[in-house]
Amino acid sequence: MIKIITVGKIKEQYYTEAANEYLKRLSKYTKIELIEVKDEDFDISKTLLKEKESIMKYINDKDYIVTLEIEGEELDSVSLSKKMNDTLNNYSNITFIIGGSYGLHEDIKKLSNYKLSFSKLTFPHQLFRVILLEQLYRSYKIMNNESYHK
Repeated sequence: MIKIITVGKIKEQYYTEAANEYLKRLSKYTKIELIEVKDEDFDISKTLLKEKESIMKYINDKDYIVTLEIEGEELDSVSLSKKMNDTLNNYSNITFIIGGSYGLHEDIKKLSNYKLSFSKLTFPHQLFRVILLEQLYRSYKIMNNESYHK
């Protein structure tokens, strides 16, 4: 099972439609759960603390936790697919965590089994959710030797 915990809701309809399309495509391969927690708007430390508390409610001790961090390791699509396949052979759940505008609280980062970066660039959180879903879909297509990945 794949679980995605993300801070904030999608506001633009076109991002919602894209995310829903990839969620539908992914449902052929895995159970997927998308959890949105409230994005807070305080000073940096209070915001990170409040968002951490919200995220922690959805983390299970048995989850393999992947945090999306700019400082994380960058992989190509084939390597991500292999990483997911290897992880799913040892864990029943992979939980991806996308932080808010200030990133993730240090306590969440410490829980991470793997820190993943898609780029040194900064993406809008709503767009990044779509990018993550597309890459997860691509990973399953690669794992199943199906055409999609070029």
